[in-house]
Amino acid sequence: MRQEICTAIRKRRHIEFSYGGGVRVVEPYAYGACETHELLRAYQVSGFSPSRERGWKLFRVEEIADLRLLDQTFARPQDGYMRNDPCLEVTYCEV
Repeated sequence: MRQEICTAIRKRRHIEFSYGGGVRVVEPYAYGACETHELLRAYQVSGFSPSRERGWKLFRVEEIADLRLLDQTFARPQDGYMRNDPCLEVTYCEV
């Protein structure tokens, strides 16, 4: 899954996946790890969420299922994007 996520980040393509009981569509920005968990920092643009539909979220990659790259792309980062995410001890790829 690392390769697909990094490809999506590099090409700025939206991704869709199942997570936490529903399907989500996100703009992926940073992928890395903290302690024993691989994490994805993304901006959710649509889909299921128990908290709020849109906005910045941090996903545990081990809980992501059925990931697929979409044709839709994003040009510029959403407001609030910060390189070198402090939640990631190691960064594999980022916008």
